[in-house]
Parts: sequence; structure tokens; C-alpha cells
Amino acid sequence: MTHEAFEAAANYWKERDADSVKMDRSRFVQAAEAYIQANDTCALATGAGNFIRCTPIEYSYHDGCFWMFSEGGEKFIGLEQNDNVCLAIFDKYQGFGSLHGMQVMGKARIIEPFSAAYEAHAAYKKIPIEALRRLERPMHLICVRPDRIDYLCSDFRKQGYASRQSLTFDAGAGRDEN
Repeated sequence: MTHEAFEAAANYWKERDADSVKMDRSRFVQAAEAYIQANDTCALATGAGNFIRCTPIEYSYHDGCFWMFSEGGEKFIGLEQNDNVCLAIFDKYQGFGSLHGMQVMGKARIIEPFSAAYEAHAAYKKIPIEALRRLERPMHLICVRPDRIDYLCSDFRKQGYASRQSLTFDAGAGRDEN
């Protein structure tokens, strides 16, 4: 493939989205959050330099962020050097008429073990903090604040919108700092 062919492929959705029927922000946020809350597993992609890792991991979503407890793993190679991440949530493919999937680009940070935010998330997950304190090594807590969400949902067409909707967040706009 030529460079131009790669560029054309990369720009496909930008060109298609330019004339698409978009949802208003509040309706999109409501639909996106409903899909996020209906699921609990994502593929978290991290990377730095020539290293890249994509890890299936359980998440919780609250306070405008994705929260993931992790024992460790190679995803931390990328997280140490690059706070830009992407996570994907998706349903099993059932055909073009029932597509549901989401890509979330954002910034990750590691929450200090046993800090107020760490303990608040443990409480949210109903994990006793004393159980976490008894572990040989503390669980790591990854927090991902979305910068952009691209959501593909065939159901949007039935509502008169394009099946692919995107939302870009202003830094900190409408979200609590964690």
C-alpha cells in the first residue's frame, strides 16, 4: 500500500463523519454511558516506542472515568512512559444491523495505593480496604479520563442519526478532577 492509500484509509471516517447526522451532546453522553455501564470488560491498549500491549481487563465507570484494579503486567511498561491509552468495549459481532462498539482515547494515571481516591474506588467496588491491605503487594489502580469517545451503534440509525458518533471532551470540562 502506498503512503497515499494509507492516508486515504485513515481519513475514511473523518470524511464520512463530516456530513453525518449527529446527536446532541447530552443524548450522546446518555447513550455512551448506558453502553459503558452495561459492560464491565474492555481491551486496554498501552504503548511506548516500539512496545505495545493490549490487555483485556475489568473496569468500573464512575465520576467520568474508567477505573481498573490490576495486579500488574506488561501494560505498565507503556503506562510508565506514555499516559496516552485507548480502550475498546464491544459486543460479539452479530451482523451489520447490530453493531455495538466503542473506542475511548484518554489519559491514564496510576492512583497511589490507599490514597483517598484508591479507597473510594475500593468502596465503590465493595472491596474491603483491609482485604487490599492484607495482599502481599498492593493492587494497582489505573484511572483513565476520556479525551474522546467514538461509539458505533447500529441502533442510532433507527433514531435518525449516523451509526457512528464521536465526542471530544475539553480538558476537565464537565468532569470532576480525580
